[in-house]
Amino acid sequence: MKLLYFLYQYLIGFPLIIVVTLFTAIFTIVCFPWKNGKAPRAVQVFWSRSVLWLLLVPIKVTGRENVNPKQSYVFVANHQSFLDVFAVYGWLPNNFKWMMKKELRKVPFVGTACAVAGHIFVDRSNPRAALQSIELVKKELVDGISTVIFPEGTRTKTGQMGRFKQGAFKIAMDLNLPVVPISLSGFHQAMPSGSCFVKPHARVHLHIGKPVDLSQFEDINEAMTYLRDRVEEGIK
Repeated sequence: MKLLYFLYQYLIGFPLIIVVTLFTAIFTIVCFPWKNGKAPRAVQVFWSRSVLWLLLVPIKVTGRENVNPKQSYVFVANHQSFLDVFAVYGWLPNNFKWMMKKELRKVPFVGTACAVAGHIFVDRSNPRAALQSIELVKKELVDGISTVIFPEGTRTKTGQMGRFKQGAFKIAMDLNLPVVPISLSGFHQAMPSGSCFVKPHARVHLHIGKPVDLSQFEDINEAMTYLRDRVEEGIK
């Protein structure tokens, strides 16, 4: 069964994902004047969900009732796998902009589509450029647009959650926006860092926690610790 599943991924799943990705990228680029509109968002959600459907990965989503799709938030999530992006993009009810590493800008079609959609590329090797990226994402967080950030900065290699960085929390404090913890479970087991294939019978879970007002904390480190604990307790 494992061999059949890997053959399915290689011969059917991944080729279809490439087709859907190209269609979504081209549609997003064409819809540039309406980048925050319902049509581009619907196609992007369909693309994200299609990736997990085509890879035969069932997902359980809880906590969607905790957020208002029309309100702006800063979402922070643990980063377990390459699949995290599709789960969050496909099932988070809010329209949002990613903060993503600058290397993704070079991916054909996809990089251009992400730029057109308003996602922000971050140069993690250049502190000054990273600060400029934070200022850019702040300008996007209006009229119910949110942002999603992986505060660990990179995918876990062990399955354990790493230390959080301050960027997401600075944005939330500067704009007086609530922070929402997102807990991702099972993604590391489904597709560990460095793996090119999804393991058979993989199951994943996405939990959206309750918004947290950062004004209750004395400093940013206290806020980071609290939110990291909320993310961790939501991991199954």
